[in-house]
This record gives sequence, structure tokens and C-alpha cells, in this order.
Amino acid sequence: MAGSEVVNAQVEAVIDLEAIAHNVRVLREYARGAAVMVVVKGDGYNHGAVEVARAALAAGAAELGVTTIAEALRLRRAGITAPILCWLNTADADYAAAIAADIEIGVSSLSHLRAVAAAARGIRRTAIVTLKVDTGLNRNGIASDEYPTVLAALHMLVDEGVVRLRAIFSHLAHADEPDHPFLDVQRERFVAAIAAAEAAGLRTELAHLANSAATLTRPDLAFDMVRPGIAVYGLPPVPGLPDFGLRPAMTFQAKVTLVKWVAAGEGVSYGHQWIAPRDTTVALVPAGYADGVFRALSGRFEVLIGGQRHPNVGRVCMDQFVVDLGDNPADVTEGDTAVLFGGVPGAPGAQDWAELLGTIHYEVVCAPKGRVTRRHTGG
Repeated sequence: MAGSEVVNAQVEAVIDLEAIAHNVRVLREYARGAAVMVVVKGDGYNHGAVEVARAALAAGAAELGVTTIAEALRLRRAGITAPILCWLNTADADYAAAIAADIEIGVSSLSHLRAVAAAARGIRRTAIVTLKVDTGLNRNGIASDEYPTVLAALHMLVDEGVVRLRAIFSHLAHADEPDHPFLDVQRERFVAAIAAAEAAGLRTELAHLANSAATLTRPDLAFDMVRPGIAVYGLPPVPGLPDFGLRPAMTFQAKVTLVKWVAAGEGVSYGHQWIAPRDTTVALVPAGYADGVFRALSGRFEVLIGGQRHPNVGRVCMDQFVVDLGDNPADVTEGDTAVLFGGVPGAPGAQDWAELLGTIHYEVVCAPKGRVTRRHTGG
């Protein structure tokens, strides 16, 4: 996605940093005194990690979370000094660079711990580590059978001053189902993991388990810090529940490049999947599947132009799609803005696309790419 320095962009993802700040304040209220770590992985869920991080910290977030060392280093290079945790790296990652930049490293296996220790010794700096324990998601995290071995090795490294243990954390498997019984199972396992560390002579400064959904619906899972991601960007994390007062931060929009008359009986776009049932007016929008408009949406979605929703007709192409304006009562012309999804009143939302595609709104906001210009407002 192109940077905000591009002017007169045909296709934009406009990011409202005031919405980001608002959402962080909402999450702080639901955290009930627990600190808030804002997750900005995946370039801030495609919203711009640096800009989102700055807005979130200004709104009271205490820490930042990413997946890779490279993501964390980018934040440091931008001048961000807040604590940053990264938790998904291979054993041969550049841990020395992370240690030198005071980046907290999530450790999910004995081999990872040994690699971090070797890097710390190599540059003669103490590494800050957090234990990522697997409490039942069975994805990333220290397996239960390896956990005692990791604790024993960690104890020696802490005593040597090679590493500093800062926290223990885990990921939930059913957080978007607040009443699911496995949430209680994971909580019990998490508490047991903390107790095992203490029994092994290790003290932690923080424990965190709750993601966006748990932050908003399960205060019993807050512990010392919550770790929201998608809710920061204004998208409700629990289907069927209210929006919790969150505001969508991304608006995906494009400029109309052409308005033309089409006679009844004429076909539109490749394969003539749509035949005009009457004389009509259509608008051409210069965004396609190379820009993040899924081809599978062809003939199934609407856009907001001139204060009214209009349906896409014909196939979505690589670079463009067509919408039917009918009699064009709003007198749509070239240069008008078509809102594909976002927080604009009356516009479709990312969840609308997700339901049409059989996916989740996370994937939808991560879709704008390539020629799309990201532009930040507010903040």
C-alpha cells in the first residue's frame, strides 16, 4: 500500500486516528485498571503501525504488541520508546538486534530461549523475555511437557543476568464466545503456569491473557494487562453483541472515473454476467482485486456514492468495477467519492463484506493493498 505522501490518489484507505484514540479509551474503561497493550502487528492491521501506535499511546495505552522483531524494530526506528513485545520469531531470528533495542521477546520453546540467551551473551546485554505458554490453543507457545525444562533453564539464565523475565502470557481459543467453558479451562491452566514459574523461583512482573473479545466481555481474564487488537481498529470482536461504542477507523474509498449511459439489453464487464434490464447510468470505480476488492464480491456488494447505496453490476476486474446508478438521482459525476466500506454514515461496513465472503472483518481490513494510498486523519 502506498504511503500518505501520494496526492490525488484514485483509491484510498483513510484512517481516522481520532477513532483509534477513542477506541483505546473505551478499552481502557473495560480493562478496569489493567494496563492496555495495543497490538499493531500486520502494519497495524493494515492501518499503519507507527501512526496507530502513536495515537494509541497518546490515548493511554501502556505497551505495544507485534509478531516479529522486524515489526518491533520499525517502531523503534520511528522513535517509539514504549515497551514492545514481539512473540512470533524463528529460532534463528536476529535476537541481538531486538535485545539491543530493548524489545521484549516472547519465548515459546526451549530452542527459542537458548537462541535468545546466546544472542544476549554475544552482545553482553540482558535480554527481556516473556514466556508464551500454551494453555490449549495448540498453536504458538511452550508445550506443557516442555514447560518444566524451560523454567529450569530460565532460572539459571536469570541468575546469571543473561535474561530478565518480565511476563507470562497466553492466547485464548474461544474468546469470541464469552460463555464457552474452555475459557475457564484456559484460565485455570494459565494460573497454574504462573504458579509453576513461582514455584521454580521465578517472579514475573505481568501476566496477560485477554484479547479484544475477552477485554470487553470477560473481566475475570484481565489479569495485569489486556492485549486488544481488532477492537482498537473499531471492529466489534464478538458476533451478535453490540459494538461497545467502538468506531471503525478505516474507510476504503475510490474516485469515480467515468459515468456513462448503458442501453437496455447491453452487457457489462467480462462475460456479461449482468445485462441491463432497462436504460440506465453506470459509474466506473477504479479499484479491483489488485487493490483488495475481492472478485468473489462480483454482483453482490454495494457502495455509497452521493449519499445513496448503489449495487455493483458485472464482474469485479483487476483494476475496476461498475455500479448501477439507475436514473442517477444524485447526479453522480467523475471525481465523486465511492465509499466501499468504512465508518461513513450509510456506507457498508467491513462486516458486511465479511458476511458476503464467508470470512471475518479482520481479513477485510487487511485486504486494501498495492495501489491503494493510505491516508491518516486526526490524531
